[in-house]
Amino acid sequence: MALWGFDLWQWLALLQHELLLFAGVFFLIGALDDLAIDFTWVWLKLTGRAKTREVDRDALRCRELHGAAAIFIPAWSEAEVIGDTIDYTLGVWPQSNLRLYVGCYRNDPATIAAVMRAAQGDERLRIVIHDREGPTTKADCLNRLYDAMRDDERRMGGHFASVIFQDAEDMVDPAGLGLLDEAIEEGADFAQLPVEPMQQARSRWLGSHYCEEFAEAHAKAMVVRGELGAGLPGAGVGCAVSRGALRKLCRKRADGHPFSSGSLTEDYELGLGVSEAGGVCRFVRARGKDGLLIATRAYFPSKLGHVVRQKTRWVHGIALQGWDRVGWSSGFVETWMRARDRRGPLAALVLVIGYSLLALTAISWLAIALGFAEPVALSPLLKWLLIANFAAFIWRAAFRFGFNAREYGAAEGLMAVLRIPVSNVISIMAGRRAVAAYWKTLLGKAIEWDKTPHTAHPARTAAAERAL
Repeated sequence: MALWGFDLWQWLALLQHELLLFAGVFFLIGALDDLAIDFTWVWLKLTGRAKTREVDRDALRCRELHGAAAIFIPAWSEAEVIGDTIDYTLGVWPQSNLRLYVGCYRNDPATIAAVMRAAQGDERLRIVIHDREGPTTKADCLNRLYDAMRDDERRMGGHFASVIFQDAEDMVDPAGLGLLDEAIEEGADFAQLPVEPMQQARSRWLGSHYCEEFAEAHAKAMVVRGELGAGLPGAGVGCAVSRGALRKLCRKRADGHPFSSGSLTEDYELGLGVSEAGGVCRFVRARGKDGLLIATRAYFPSKLGHVVRQKTRWVHGIALQGWDRVGWSSGFVETWMRARDRRGPLAALVLVIGYSLLALTAISWLAIALGFAEPVALSPLLKWLLIANFAAFIWRAAFRFGFNAREYGAAEGLMAVLRIPVSNVISIMAGRRAVAAYWKTLLGKAIEWDKTPHTAHPARTAAAERAL
């Protein structure tokens, strides 16, 4: 079959060549971006600026806080895990000048009941019932907790020194509160601890794929951002903000709240907002004398639909909403970091083209083997482009193995490499879904808390004993 002087296989070869050139160029641009971060991190390690501190975990756990600390935990439909979170948090953080604020919704009686069962007369716990039907957004729930804290401050006649943010499914580190309080006392306005997803034996391919993402991001990318002076995006858990910095954020908003109720990623905007207001941001990375990382731990989603939903919220909030809400920066480093944060939809498109190329290549090889087509010679430029991309992939796989093996062992490091295609497919699905969701908001659809369900808590299992 011929069309305009070309047969089907020639058209297929032409399409393959053009897609190969497009994907090869953009893959290489992304690889160079990552290499710049890698080389900066290596330089920081060689000069000692990226050294992970060794600390006394027991001393930090019992550290007397330099000022009262408020912990915010927003909770919508979290009856399965919120009780464990409260019990564990109040158990491993014994400080008397700690207040734990748990935000519930009036139409979520199961979560309210679970929080009340976990209270057990501990005066440090505050149950805050939202006066609106849930779910609204996580940012809106946090604003309600902020109002409750301000009411307490008026009654006490004083102010909290810091606010710590956690999620309903978190297992906090016993030394985490002391480390965050130390950072705030030393002058930080925003401090972020690493996040360490827990391995999931029943979900090695989906639930455990978060391990390598956070192991590399919170051992390399966040370290580089902090040392280069860029704003640090909050992870939403294991992060603390000084009371003064939070007050500055409130003054910038007409409603007097720290967060925009329409934001999907208020945690990401939090760190950047503190930095833009002139605050000092620190990524606090330390290990105990046993070598264990001081981090917030949790089980992440393990079902495909839940994983894609969570990644969709991240891409939508950071890459798409962030463009509108946070904007750009005049500084080179900050602009570079925000461009990295927002490359998700473009990366998803390039990945789609890449996997389409694999399918076209397989079809072409089959056609050549059956004698329907002739091999197409690649230009020298295209050959070198492919070689460069292959070398970049090997480099990336080696880094992914190394960072994951450091925290979880060599076997999990190998699994991290094998899971690269899984991560790519999830990125494609989340990118498509995020663009569709963003388009609906532009057409007027209200933003809701599209959260993922949690049924397992690390504190219930032997994993807690192994981790801590």
